[in-house]
Amino acid sequence: MKERNFSIYASALFLLSQISIAQQKKQPISQPLVKHIYTADPSAHVFEGKIYIYPSHDIETNVSRDADGAKFDMKDFHILSMDKIGGKVTDHGVALDLKDVPWASKQLWAPDAAYKNGTYYLFFPAKDQEGIFRIGVATSKKPSGPFKAEKKPIEGSFSIDPAVFKDSDGSYYMYFGGIWGGQLQRWKTGKYEENGALQKSNEKALLPKIAKLSSDLKSFSESPKDIQILDEQGNLLLEGNNDKRFFEAAWMHKYRGKYYFSYSTGDTHFISYATGDSPYGPFTYKGVVLNPVEGWTNHHSIVEVKGKWYLFYHDVQISGQTHLRNVKVTELHHNPDGTIQTISAYK
Repeated sequence: MKERNFSIYASALFLLSQISIAQQKKQPISQPLVKHIYTADPSAHVFEGKIYIYPSHDIETNVSRDADGAKFDMKDFHILSMDKIGGKVTDHGVALDLKDVPWASKQLWAPDAAYKNGTYYLFFPAKDQEGIFRIGVATSKKPSGPFKAEKKPIEGSFSIDPAVFKDSDGSYYMYFGGIWGGQLQRWKTGKYEENGALQKSNEKALLPKIAKLSSDLKSFSESPKDIQILDEQGNLLLEGNNDKRFFEAAWMHKYRGKYYFSYSTGDTHFISYATGDSPYGPFTYKGVVLNPVEGWTNHHSIVEVKGKWYLFYHDVQISGQTHLRNVKVTELHHNPDGTIQTISAYK
């Protein structure tokens, strides 16, 4: 009997130790930038010597959850700023409200921002009156807004997650797209098809899009093009390579003359990256920027601040619910060969 009791006791201790180890593994490496509102999908930029973050504004909603993301029923944007990494974060209030976007009906999803010639631009996806995602643009004289939306979305735009990159020659490019709820699969023929199907696992993965912007940043100067993401052998990734292929959340940064296209793999929850020699690609898959975070989604931005690089991302530390997220930041490191050191959001 004593042996049995000791065995039970030892088993209990082992179980407790495993729970303790699991809890330790889930200790976050960074804390939410703000806790008074829920924020996600942070696009970070340095404007006027300060760090500005353009996130989605998550809210509680009565909309039912579905595979197309209906639960993410955001209705406005709040812009955050801070003087330095780790410094006090300011919420500048509502920068743009859904009711002030003439063409949009719902779902203000992940935005981005850019600056040119004294004007700040806010780029954002939303569903139009027919329930089709389009990409809109709004302008302001201040990086914190408020922003005034154009009366119509960008002509020829579709899908979600616009990311605008300014190259060293002064050209601006928009990267965008997202499958599943992002509707990219409905545009395979070049026009919207309500029942457009996802690729099968043995088919080539759907590709993100790029379009050069016009001089006023309010329209495309060319038709959107595919961005090829290749494996190390030079082959396009298949849908079955869903731990590497593009799903959503495009971002571009440039490091030592190389273009780094990073993105979310969606259903496998990685932030991955691929590199190339042109803003148009092709890009060769290189690895993982950020391992999966708590919550279903993973969405990021990468920005240089005073000679150091930082990854802005989100998880669900505060709420524990996928549709109520919180943005965070941590330092990002490039290796001497240009590869990125993979980040785990938890110790």
